[in-house]
Amino acid sequence: MLRIYQNTYRRTARKAVVYSTKVVCCNHSTLCNITMQPRRKGAGGQWEQHHSRNHEHYLLAGNQARGWTIPPHSRGYGMFVVRILKGALKLRYLVLGGAIGGGVSLSKKYEDWKEGLPDMKWLEDALPQSERWSQFSRNLIEVGSVVKNAIDIAKEDIKSKATVAALGIPVDESRKKYEKLQSQVETLQTEIMNVQIKYQKELEKMEKENRELRQQYLIMKTNKKTTAKRIKKSLIDMYSEVLDELSGYDTGYTMADHLPRVVVVGDQSSGKTSVLESIAKARIFPRGSGEMMTRAPVKVTLAEGPYHVAQFRDTDREYDLTKESDLADLRREVEFRMRASVRGGKTVSNEVISMTVKGPGLQRMVLVDLPGIISTMTVDMASDTKDSIHQMTKHYMSNPNAIILCIQDGSVDAERSNVTDLVMQCDPLGRRTIFVLTKVDLAEELADPERIRKILSGKLFPMKALGYYAVVTGRGRKDDSIEAIRQYEEDFFKNSKLFHRRGVIMPHQVTSRNLSLAVSDRFWKMVRETIEQQADAFKATRFNLETEWKNNFPRLRESGRDELFDKAKGEILDEVVTLSQISAKKWDDALTTKLWEKLSNYVFENIYLPAAQSDSFNTMVDIKLRQWAEQALPAKSVEAGWEALQQEFISLMERAKKAHDHDDVFDQLKAAVVDEAIRRHSWEDKAIDMLRVIQLNTLEDRFVHDKTEWDQAVKFLENSVNAKLMQTEETLAQMFGPGPWTRFAQWKSLTADQQKRRSVKGELDKILKNDSKHLPSLSYDELTTVRKNLQRDNVEVDTDYIRQTWFPVYRKHFLQQALQRAKDCRKAYYLYTQQGSECEVSCSDVVLFWRIQQVIKVTGNALRQQVINREARRLDKEIKAVLDEFSEDEERKAQLLTGKRVQLAEELIKVRQIQEKLEEFINSLNQEK
Repeated sequence: MLRIYQNTYRRTARKAVVYSTKVVCCNHSTLCNITMQPRRKGAGGQWEQHHSRNHEHYLLAGNQARGWTIPPHSRGYGMFVVRILKGALKLRYLVLGGAIGGGVSLSKKYEDWKEGLPDMKWLEDALPQSERWSQFSRNLIEVGSVVKNAIDIAKEDIKSKATVAALGIPVDESRKKYEKLQSQVETLQTEIMNVQIKYQKELEKMEKENRELRQQYLIMKTNKKTTAKRIKKSLIDMYSEVLDELSGYDTGYTMADHLPRVVVVGDQSSGKTSVLESIAKARIFPRGSGEMMTRAPVKVTLAEGPYHVAQFRDTDREYDLTKESDLADLRREVEFRMRASVRGGKTVSNEVISMTVKGPGLQRMVLVDLPGIISTMTVDMASDTKDSIHQMTKHYMSNPNAIILCIQDGSVDAERSNVTDLVMQCDPLGRRTIFVLTKVDLAEELADPERIRKILSGKLFPMKALGYYAVVTGRGRKDDSIEAIRQYEEDFFKNSKLFHRRGVIMPHQVTSRNLSLAVSDRFWKMVRETIEQQADAFKATRFNLETEWKNNFPRLRESGRDELFDKAKGEILDEVVTLSQISAKKWDDALTTKLWEKLSNYVFENIYLPAAQSDSFNTMVDIKLRQWAEQALPAKSVEAGWEALQQEFISLMERAKKAHDHDDVFDQLKAAVVDEAIRRHSWEDKAIDMLRVIQLNTLEDRFVHDKTEWDQAVKFLENSVNAKLMQTEETLAQMFGPGPWTRFAQWKSLTADQQKRRSVKGELDKILKNDSKHLPSLSYDELTTVRKNLQRDNVEVDTDYIRQTWFPVYRKHFLQQALQRAKDCRKAYYLYTQQGSECEVSCSDVVLFWRIQQVIKVTGNALRQQVINREARRLDKEIKAVLDEFSEDEERKAQLLTGKRVQLAEELIKVRQIQEKLEEFINSLNQEK
């Protein structure tokens, strides 16, 4: 028995047909070659046999043979079928290449994974030897053998059936055989895809166990006391810090944006945020029902770590991405930061939100998620929203080292895309663009497979790209987890007819996992190619800035805003401490002066003058003083104490400005801090109740105890009356105009109103001259007499005009009398002690002002104790609180600490930090190589 394995036909130089047949010998089960050619003329159709081995094989001719016969008239049909099968048999190369390529790729991945394992020799004592790795190897070998057997069997079946068709099957039957063979090839293709998926599952299982071992390794290494070391920052964390420093580098240099990062761009609702979440393996962004959710650039740094956590750059809180509650908090915080970054009626913001996501198996890279490109604006958007998004997207994509992740919605017509035109403008050659087609599960129902093939082969859009990928990022359900989405994606690509028929795409072009591997690989390749150039540019910038600083400020150190702020903070707090070192006498003088300044007007207008109009001066004074002490006096005293404290503190700050080592760069900051602290500070409420009790008790004393106090009261009365008298004379000067000498010397004249006032004053002086003890108000008869006398002089005035003139005239008259009484009472103390209130010389004014003076002394003493013991410390706390708030407000610090010196120092410090971080990153990168 012989089994035909392969037939070939050739012609000799004499045009004789020679048939070479490969057969399998049943005797020794080996592959043998048999070459048959027609016998010489007269052979009767017999075939001459040429056997390459020494075994005897016979092929009989005609109807006497039990094997196959090859009639001469069927040679044309056979050749036709062979040509058809020749193209079909090319599939063996695809099948064999895919299997070999998958095995080689898996082997390479396995070797890379083994090399990436940490040195765990020290764990031999702590952990037992595991047989899982050998089991994985055996499984791997078994899977490889399964694929090899499947390929061999498929090759044998295909070739044997092809040979049968070539040896004599009719055309119609050969077509049916061909269709059957084609279906078997598709079935074989599906089996190969299943084998590849099985390989991928085994690989993911191995990676999962590898992550678990790494997690145990990191935990045990951290807890081991003998080898406890500080874990160094990872390479991606160092690179992310460089980008964070660059984001705050606000100068005219364009190099700040030339470091690589992955820029995620796409139309609104195209699924770009979902792609980023799939790469990060967590749903970290808020969701909206068709509304714009991404309002600001979000920089996401992906890094590998033992725990799946997220953290913002400016906070210490870590969000556990395995807990739904933490995920919800993270999404709310992202949404809050996005809305807070939008100011001034804008819809989008350029302020970058920076966060880091770490977890097992994450590919290391830095991605920037941008707001989606829109074609139409809604009524609730700002008028410049569309242009702002376009400008922002172009700004990030124009970075010559940025990797553009172009997201296209597969469920909508490609012609409706806006992002492809923008990407083509920034990267016309496609050297740094990766195209991603999303929502292909929806596209399967809507799109033509040939159209999908053109998109993923780069033949539909004029835009060029490094690679084309198809992903599924969800089923349209907000509550689906990443694990559920990835399982759905895997099942879709496994069962989808769109991606299995006629080889629309290669297997490496599907799934988010393959996409993340490709993006990460391209990202690090770009980093290694460009990082040295960027570091050199910053070195040159640093040299230029240092030269400029030495030329302008040779004797000063480069102090940035933070350092200057800390220095100003220390000086301000030192001045607060100086408050407690002010002497008691100085505090008493300041508080006494401020108290009388606050209380004098009330004393004259509401107590002294009304009591003077009364028949019982002392009784009226007692009533007025008690009402005053129970109501307004305590609050006014606290207000006076606070103003005195403020005045002393400001005077200390002013004196500090005159010091020889004073630096005027702090003046604006110090003034703002003091003003804000004073505005916030308030006296303790319980101080008012305490002062009320003290003041009421003090006012109960109505008797002057000794001559010294009497003299002090007389002097206090005289000074107070003189001060009021000066104010009254100033009022009269404005009312009646300058005197004769002033008018002559300064060439001034009286106005008509001033002349009229002078006429009224002449009549009022007559009344006071006739009655020196006149009451503070004019009677109706006196008003009528004054008006009629003025009419005789042709001066028309009404009674209100006369009263307005009377008040300052009478006050001057009263104060002059009070001043005279004070002089008379200077030597009347002993007469007062003997006769009391029945003294011949009326000294009730002196007693009144003695009581007020005692209240002021007691109040000032109480306020001084409160200032030293309580209020100075409370003010110190207020100032510290203001300083802490200012220290966190970079915008306010930039406003208060200004000047060329500050700006140049800030820029120099920033460039120096960036350059140092770049060098540190480059060193670590070279060590990793």
